[in-house]
Amino acid sequence: MERTLIIGLGRAGLGLHWAVLRRLRAEGRHPDLFDPAPVLALDPLAPGAPLPVSAAEELRPVSSVAEARALLDPERTVVHLCTPPVARLGPLRELAAAGFRRVVVEKPLAVERLAVHDILDLGRAERLRMAVVAPWLASSLTARLARLVEEGTLGELRSVDVLQSKPRMSRTLADGGHPTAFDVEPPHSLGVCLRLAGDAVLAGAELADMRVGDTVVPGMGRAELVLRHREATSRIVSDLTSPVRERRIRLGFTDGTAVAHYPGSEDDHYAQLRFSRTGRPETWEVFPDDALSAYFVDTYRALRDGTDLEPDLRLASRVVELLADAKETSRRPGPADGRVPTGHPGRRVSHAG
Repeated sequence: MERTLIIGLGRAGLGLHWAVLRRLRAEGRHPDLFDPAPVLALDPLAPGAPLPVSAAEELRPVSSVAEARALLDPERTVVHLCTPPVARLGPLRELAAAGFRRVVVEKPLAVERLAVHDILDLGRAERLRMAVVAPWLASSLTARLARLVEEGTLGELRSVDVLQSKPRMSRTLADGGHPTAFDVEPPHSLGVCLRLAGDAVLAGAELADMRVGDTVVPGMGRAELVLRHREATSRIVSDLTSPVRERRIRLGFTDGTAVAHYPGSEDDHYAQLRFSRTGRPETWEVFPDDALSAYFVDTYRALRDGTDLEPDLRLASRVVELLADAKETSRRPGPADGRVPTGHPGRRVSHAG
């Protein structure tokens, strides 16, 4: 069974990773994976600070990676790296120096092409076993969509349209950990598009600011990108200023369509899928889809058993590369031309007037 160290105690670290791990540990269905000993928690912004009362009994705060190393055996520890995506390389270097080799990295792996290459180089040099959080790829819904594609039930896949909408004003105004709207929701869906339709090149991208009253947050409003696969086209739209929450995907086939909804929040883990052949009655399915729990169970097992993680890491890296292309394209006029991006400008919050 594996001990756990969580680094970064914000929304991802406490609100997602720890919340799911806590439930999995309490259920007791995987005693071979999750050690019942307290999970160690490190907040780089406030090392050693007291934890929330609700988590104090099962989490033990530490003030540094060195302190965690003194309390843990790296060979039987899984580290959850939940720092913002703009700050990944430094913590990974520190973990590697302390002997930790098995790391679950919150998505996206990075926000720039160069940073991804540096992380991959570090991983190879230090023999890190990294997994990038990708719950949509562990989703029951994604598995069903993949079967529709592979079995040819509705013909050949020709289009993928994804809508990811949610109101994210409060967190955006309070936290600058994500440089653009491309870095928030699209990493989930872009991986699914690549899994269903194969590799792609960017065909176009647009990015809009978030406007809240007189406040403008550059690049954190609406993001759109279009991809060309070998035989299909994908379009992803993510709106962080939407008044409603929706995670919808539509697949267009040569002889039918499929429209599906991923669970919209952590409090209701059910997905829905509707599909039909042209001119035939529609099939409607509703089913459980606790994708993040499934992802953690699968990943802990893969890390324990020595399963090859390279294919999924390559996919996660490709997601960052395409998103980097989208950011570069959205900052210049005209269609995508395949130029390699060199980075992104710093984000600034401005006030009109």
